Amino acid sequence: MFSEAKTVLSNFARKIPETILGPERVSFIIENIDEIPNEHKLIILKSANHILSMMLEKEASDIELGGHGTEGYVWLRTHGKKERVKEIPQLTADEAGTLIVCLLNKNQCRHLLASRNLDFSYSFWYDKAKKNVRFRADAYFDLDTLALNMRAISASVRPMESLEFHQNAMKMMSHNYVKFGLSLITGITGSGKSSTLDSIIHHHNKFDPAHIVIIAAPVEFVHKSNAAIVRHREVGRDVMSFKEGVIQALRQDPDIIVIGEMRDPETILAALEVTDTGHKVFSTLHTSSAVESIDRIIAEVNPYEQERVRNRLADVLISVVSQKLVPTIDGRRALAKEVLIVTPSVKAAIKNDNTSEIYMMINQGAPQGMITMEQDLLRLVRHKKITADTGLAYANNKTRFMQIMKAL
Repeated sequence: MFSEAKTVLSNFARKIPETILGPERVSFIIENIDEIPNEHKLIILKSANHILSMMLEKEASDIELGGHGTEGYVWLRTHGKKERVKEIPQLTADEAGTLIVCLLNKNQCRHLLASRNLDFSYSFWYDKAKKNVRFRADAYFDLDTLALNMRAISASVRPMESLEFHQNAMKMMSHNYVKFGLSLITGITGSGKSSTLDSIIHHHNKFDPAHIVIIAAPVEFVHKSNAAIVRHREVGRDVMSFKEGVIQALRQDPDIIVIGEMRDPETILAALEVTDTGHKVFSTLHTSSAVESIDRIIAEVNPYEQERVRNRLADVLISVVSQKLVPTIDGRRALAKEVLIVTPSVKAAIKNDNTSEIYMMINQGAPQGMITMEQDLLRLVRHKKITADTGLAYANNKTRFMQIMKAL
């Protein structure tokens, strides 16, 4: 199937004049993509879907194509490891760029040229499973050539109970138990933050007659309204920015607002403000520990606003979950997490700019539902899911992990 698409892509790529260099070659592809007949575009799309189907069958989480770094290959991340897919023919930079552009609409192409980056979602009918499958995608430039990452979005949501939170942590994240406040899910890219958020949304959707507004870039898992009514607003399609989505949500009678990522000072301030008005808010950050998450939020805003933000954050923050996906002994991955519950002592430490004290509060906070990353990694070692060496590699505080390992 792919050989036919390779021919179509190659024929179009040969039309790009050799005098056009650098990113202008991508501009040429976008400006002239309509010269490819619809029946040939369909061949390209079917081949792209065939590659994505192969990705699902190999149980890969991510796919990479295009750009200088791939050396013409399609790459898959399977159980945490990136590898070339040698059974798929190599693509030149122009051929890969053409394939990527065929996945986009005109508005998305304009945004890509202006911003040099585009987050979007993609879906197709997966005949083998008889259902639509969805992917989160990021198109970007790599040494003046167009590159693409796509991540498979699970077709199902893990029950929140399977994440093994302490009962008190579950209560703090529940809208029925705590009607307002900010709960953060943090971790590096690929640590499963979106999946955990979806589990929390799904949990509320089963029994909570609430209005849930999700603001994401892009929208990944699409929830079907059950006990709750669930709205999905994709940044760039349904709303222009996270900040605008948060502000607009106040006029949409929400109970729970889910902010896909607090990625800039404006979104952070808007999230704190909307939480302060009495709403339950969930969001994510790219940080690897609970303390780092608090420090990052405060550091993101202008110095003259940091004192105000520190006090407001202390007042509205309810919980922080920092998580990692850790390679297991059987070659898969397990969830390791650090959980902070904001007690009066934690609140005081944030207000007094003594966040360095919070780690020991988490360490001693098991009765309140808290656990450090090191304690949870030790749990996985005890259950023989991961090796001690893996636990040490993924520990935030390696000295502390070695200390508690010696006591094992």
